[in-house]
Amino acid sequence: MESRIVTAEIGNVVFASVYVPNGGKDYQVKVDFLNSLARWAREVHGDGKELVLCGDLNVAHTDMDIHPKERKPGVIGQRPEERALFEKLLGTHLVDVGRAKNPDNAEVFSWWPPWRNMRQRNIGWRIDYILASPSIAARAEACSVLAHIGTSDHAPVVMIAAA
Repeated sequence: MESRIVTAEIGNVVFASVYVPNGGKDYQVKVDFLNSLARWAREVHGDGKELVLCGDLNVAHTDMDIHPKERKPGVIGQRPEERALFEKLLGTHLVDVGRAKNPDNAEVFSWWPPWRNMRQRNIGWRIDYILASPSIAARAEACSVLAHIGTSDHAPVVMIAAA
């Protein structure tokens, strides 16, 4: 997948780190990638394996995942068809662990535009995720965005799970 995904398999679990194209230069490439990613995730589960998929998916799943000042219907990353593809990915038996652990927190973001002190003001988007098979997601004790770490416009997302 264009060197946009790296995987490791440990026992019966496949770990995947992914970077979905943002779609700004070629929106169809992003759509095709998300469709391929969902198909691949379905195959992993079809093989009887569990999956932890994490990384920059470049889609804000719902309006709750975007600061109100950043909500712009029709903008790439917020389009209904992208959100439908995100739902399709979740429909491959994956759980959005970050949202599951923080269901009502509308102030959790993982990316901030790199201007006007947006990160410091927490005006951002949640586009970096940890998605996991239900049995792994059920063991998650926490899933947090470490907004205070890093120098890029993204922050790491970390899941802590019981063994």
